[in-house]
Amino acid sequence: MGQWWYRGGATLLILNVALGTALVALAQTVTLVGAGATFPFPLYSKWSEVYAAERGVQINYQSIGSGGGIRQFIAKTVDFGASDGPMTDDQIAQAGGRVLHIPMVAGAVVPVYNVPGVGPGLHFTPDVLADIFLGKVTKWNDPQIVQANPKAALPSADIVVVHRSDGSGTTAIWVNYLSKVSAEWKQKVGEGTSVNWPTGLGGKGNEGVAGLVRQTPNTLGYVELAYALTNKMTPGYVRNKAGQFIPPSLSSTTKAMEGALASIPADFRVFFTNPDGKDAYPIAGFTWILIYGDQADPVKGKALVEFLWWATHEGQKYAPTLLYASLPKSLVTRIEQTLRTVTSRGAAVLP
Repeated sequence: MGQWWYRGGATLLILNVALGTALVALAQTVTLVGAGATFPFPLYSKWSEVYAAERGVQINYQSIGSGGGIRQFIAKTVDFGASDGPMTDDQIAQAGGRVLHIPMVAGAVVPVYNVPGVGPGLHFTPDVLADIFLGKVTKWNDPQIVQANPKAALPSADIVVVHRSDGSGTTAIWVNYLSKVSAEWKQKVGEGTSVNWPTGLGGKGNEGVAGLVRQTPNTLGYVELAYALTNKMTPGYVRNKAGQFIPPSLSSTTKAMEGALASIPADFRVFFTNPDGKDAYPIAGFTWILIYGDQADPVKGKALVEFLWWATHEGQKYAPTLLYASLPKSLVTRIEQTLRTVTSRGAAVLP
């Protein structure tokens, strides 16, 4: 709409553009920068491609590991962080302000191995997994492994343990599980995105661990389910709380998440490790995008929250084909309420 002003015989036209129209035009050129977890990288890459084509907003996501993503988020060098391990209370205090954990999807972390002559589906009990990563079970033909796999031709070779070398949400899920099933692990090593590993080789990112396992005979490592299957790796079955050896799959990951729904806290900071349920895979969790509840830049803040709304709604249809468990509707409703609390300069960024 235009306004005419008359001053000393000169006629000036001042064009006032509606704020909503300006924001739409600006949003089409916005680039959102994020960094963090390697766990959801295949899905975030797909989302970035689709969202740029549909909405004209570029998502520049750097897969550097959850620990790096949290550090960059705290330093405010990115628009959003990403992690598969929730920020600690101390980290949230360092970040300052109101920090929100927005669940994107759920995924499984799976043991993967490369043992010549041994096919898929090797069975692992919780205590054996903990003892292998503690460096106590060191041979593939250890009696405990043989007992769970009586038909497997297990060699007398040393087990080469492979773990993450970087700060990692995949690690956070893995060691949270080991802490729940092994008092010794909890006491000696504990939890977090980084731990002091008692044994093994380190690889950077899910990609690094996958590469070491593929290239090195007699290895045992852990990666996100999508990485295991898309890279044609050999995943193991883990015995769950109900005593069943469960193959890692989209279905068994969903069962783990469903079993945890009633106990998910208001801030969404929770793992689904060692859950109840006979069909639940026992090592799973959310991957979160981390944002500030009060956005400094109203245009970027609006673009970011709109992207997260899209990702937790329309974007969920891309999750199953990449082996991530989609969010249930009851959880999405809670996420909507959280996103509506995001503000910029005192005003809600969503209408």
